[in-house]
Amino acid sequence: MRGSATDPRRAAGRRRRRRTAGTVAAAALLLPLIGAAPSGTGPEGRPDSRLQKAFERAAAAYDVPQSVLLGVSYLQSRWDAHGSAPSVSGGYGPMHLTDARTALATAPHHSEGTEDPRGDDARPALLPEAKLPQNAELPPRLRTLTRAAELTGISAGELRTDPAANVAGGAALLAAAQRELGRPPSDDPADWYGAVARFSGADDTATAATYANDVYDVLRAGAQRRTDAGQRVTLPARPGLVPDTAPLRRAGLRTASAEGTECPPTVSCEWIPAPYEEFADGDYGNHDLGGRPASQSIDYIVVHDTEGAWEGVLDLVQDPAYVSWNYSLRSTDGHIAQHVKAKDVAWHAGNWYVNAKSIGLEHEGFLASPDAWYTEAMYRSSARLVKYLARKYGIPLDRQHILGHDTVPGTTTATIPGMHTDPGPYWDWRHYFALLGRPFGPTAPPGSGVVTILPDYDGHRPEYTGCGTPGEPCAPHGSSAVRLYSGPGETYPLIKDIGLRPGGGDSTTGVNDIGSRVSTGQRYAVAGRQGEWTAIWYLGQKAWFRNPAKAPAAVPSRGLVVTPRSGLGSVPVYGRAYPEASAYPAGVPAQSVSPLPYKLLTGQRYVVGDKVPGEYYYAVTFATGGHRVVVGEDQYYEIQFGHRVAFVRAADVKVSP
Repeated sequence: MRGSATDPRRAAGRRRRRRTAGTVAAAALLLPLIGAAPSGTGPEGRPDSRLQKAFERAAAAYDVPQSVLLGVSYLQSRWDAHGSAPSVSGGYGPMHLTDARTALATAPHHSEGTEDPRGDDARPALLPEAKLPQNAELPPRLRTLTRAAELTGISAGELRTDPAANVAGGAALLAAAQRELGRPPSDDPADWYGAVARFSGADDTATAATYANDVYDVLRAGAQRRTDAGQRVTLPARPGLVPDTAPLRRAGLRTASAEGTECPPTVSCEWIPAPYEEFADGDYGNHDLGGRPASQSIDYIVVHDTEGAWEGVLDLVQDPAYVSWNYSLRSTDGHIAQHVKAKDVAWHAGNWYVNAKSIGLEHEGFLASPDAWYTEAMYRSSARLVKYLARKYGIPLDRQHILGHDTVPGTTTATIPGMHTDPGPYWDWRHYFALLGRPFGPTAPPGSGVVTILPDYDGHRPEYTGCGTPGEPCAPHGSSAVRLYSGPGETYPLIKDIGLRPGGGDSTTGVNDIGSRVSTGQRYAVAGRQGEWTAIWYLGQKAWFRNPAKAPAAVPSRGLVVTPRSGLGSVPVYGRAYPEASAYPAGVPAQSVSPLPYKLLTGQRYVVGDKVPGEYYYAVTFATGGHRVVVGEDQYYEIQFGHRVAFVRAADVKVSP
């Protein structure tokens, strides 16, 4: 059954027809939001209802159902304005109107580190140079703000900076899409499926349909939240709404085949293969063939950002002399491209042990693009893919198995400073895990010996530097990360990381400096409490963070912890779980089990992830006949040791609740 003929948020008799392209109408839309807040004592007169009123006015002016306008905006930005800062793909405001040429400067992938992406010292380091195209023609999906300016007569500057103007621009784009499909204006949200699909900017039918389906899921479920600017916005639920999908067939979009992909049916996915190719002197790229999960279990999913724009990144992953990852995800609409099969090993994480047992997901974006933010469409698409992969391969949905690239450990002491830091402190892990169906929250009574880091993302805005200019403050922004001090107060120095700075240098507030911070969802053993401050064990030392009861940065949790076994004052910590030398067969060189510069000391506790066997995938030649999976007798525990995970030998520690 299709939706009702009228939108309950609007009375048909009070609607205004938009007769001409709207310079005058657009100006009228903006007047109430410029200057003083609306007067009045009712909810509609409150200053925190201005954005809701802007949606109402724009919907009336451009003959778009208000619910459709709200649903599209929610999928783009969750109604946030982000202080007029662009998204990772150059989108502005609640409607995510894109102006990528203004917003983004080209930056190379792997720009913040010097790691060998393959992460295996059994073969020469692979440190390719990124080769993103310069001055490429931007696709229409990255130029929607320009089109909105043409349709409304509102300047590009206003569309970027004024939320009301931005909403009006989005309404004009939806109305134009409806006209281009030959559809009349309608009060019924069910009649706007084709226009919503076109709004996505997708150039293929499957992606456009997936985007529109997500919007209609939002319309059926409804939503209500307070935005990052303190605006209260409500979208009433329409549980019986069934859209008319027929107009999409007339949209003239290409057909993208999902053949060969390993994706859930709930996402749009296509196969763009990374090359397995041999070139000069027996070298090859850009991944290794394998037999997972039969040969090795897949235990981790690693979340990256691309540090580059979609089209250029696809060129990179198809270069046999470059590196690889399993999937890329597009910001504007959540479209997915798969490049490497799950059975094979992509070169993405800078740690061969993790590469051999993981799947890598690259999300279009820039960690330190000032005020970086990611679209709801990409978060949802990524979460669906991760849920699918986790079910298929038995991967637990927690922060010790769903890793950020910034939580992958260095393999040796020498590699630690060069390890990468994406997706960084602006990735919203709290929201991401809610979409995964595993929301973080307290799992133990107050005063427990373990905590889960859980700041309020929007309200938690620690200062960072170096987003645009080295040493200069980044714009205030919600963050998943919590800063650590050497004592219970911000006058104490930041915690030091002797791996990042072997000479004992101080940690900084730099956006890429992970030496003194923890991240949402990570669990740590409590080392002490004093007033509003909580201490955890971190990199072999007590690390303090502010944790007031009214605005907690962490919640009580439970879990297994490890401590040195009796008689050991300290135990070594490793960046990979490799077998003992005696486990290697003839023809496979034994790999050194090199400890990192840290120690797990008596009296300290660290939360356990998995118990795993020592394991090494020997694959240093193009021909696969000599590839071997070596499994030893030594067992390891993965632990949350610092910002990154680490490993300790099971024989060196004892486990307790």
